Amino acid sequence: MAAKKSTKQSRVKLWVEGARLRTLPLAIAPVAVGWGAAACIQSFKLPLALLALAVALFLQIGVNFANDYSDGIRGTDAKRVGPLRLTGSKSVRPELVKFVAFGFFGLAALAGLAIVLITSIWWLLAVGAAAIVAAWFYTGGKSPYGYAGLGELAVFIFFGLVAAMGTAFIQIGSFDANSLFGGAAIGLFASSVLMVNNIRDIDTDQQVGKRTLAVKVGKKWAKAYYLVMLWVPFVILAPFPFLYPATFFAWASVFLAIPATLILVTAKTPRELILVLKLTSFAALTFGLLFGWGLAVINVAI
Repeated sequence: MAAKKSTKQSRVKLWVEGARLRTLPLAIAPVAVGWGAAACIQSFKLPLALLALAVALFLQIGVNFANDYSDGIRGTDAKRVGPLRLTGSKSVRPELVKFVAFGFFGLAALAGLAIVLITSIWWLLAVGAAAIVAAWFYTGGKSPYGYAGLGELAVFIFFGLVAAMGTAFIQIGSFDANSLFGGAAIGLFASSVLMVNNIRDIDTDQQVGKRTLAVKVGKKWAKAYYLVMLWVPFVILAPFPFLYPATFFAWASVFLAIPATLILVTAKTPRELILVLKLTSFAALTFGLLFGWGLAVINVAI
C-alpha cells in the first residue's frame, strides 16, 4: 500500500515538474500590468481580469508541456542541464505529454472564448488562435521558430505586449499607453529569461542543431543581449513615478536584477545560470505586480 502511494506521489511530482511552475511568474506579471492599467482609469472588471489571468496561465503551462514533448522527441533534451523533462527522460509516454499540452491550450481557448462572449470583441478569437499557434510552433512542427533564433521575439510579443495590452483592452475597451509600456517592460524580462535559459543550454543546443539566438550570436553576445533585456525595463520605468508616484516601488525588482547580473557575468558552469533564470523570473513578477499596483492606486491617492 505504501509503495503504491509513493509511486502515485512520484508521478504527481513528475507532472508538477513538467508544468515548470517556476515560469508562471512570467504569465502573471503582464496580466498584473493590464489590471493596473484598467484600474488606473477606473475600468477594472474582476471577471474579465480573472479570465485574462486564466488564459495566460493555461497558455504558459501548455507551452511548457508542448516544448517538453517537441524537444523530447527530437532528442534535444537528451544531454540538457537543468530540471528533468518528461519526454526526454522517458518518464512519460510522449503522446500523453502532447495530449496534456493540448488540454491546457484548450482550457486557455475556453477562457478566451468566455472573454469574447462577455465583451463581444470577436476579433480577439484571431489573437487567441495566433497565441496558441505560436505556443505550439515554438518547438513543434517541421520548422520550429524557436530553433531559428526567433523565440525571444515571440515571447516579447505574446508574454509582454499582447498579454498586458490585451488584459487592459478587454476591460477599458480601447488601447492604453500604460499597458503598452508596461507590457514592453515585462516582455523584455520574459525574453531575458528565455535568453539565459538558452545561454545555459548553448553547448548542448549546438550539438543537436537547435539554433537559438544564443547559439547564433555566441555566448559573449548572448550575455550582452540578456543584460540589455534585463535593464531596459528600468529605463522604461524611470519616468513613471513622476506621473504615478506609487510605481516607484517597482524599483524593488532591482534587488533581484543586480544579483542576477553579477552571477551571469561571473558564472563558470551552466548550472549556475539556473539561479539567474529564477532571479530574473521573480524580478519580472515583482516589477509587474508593483508597477500594476502603482498604476491602480492613483485613484485611491486622489
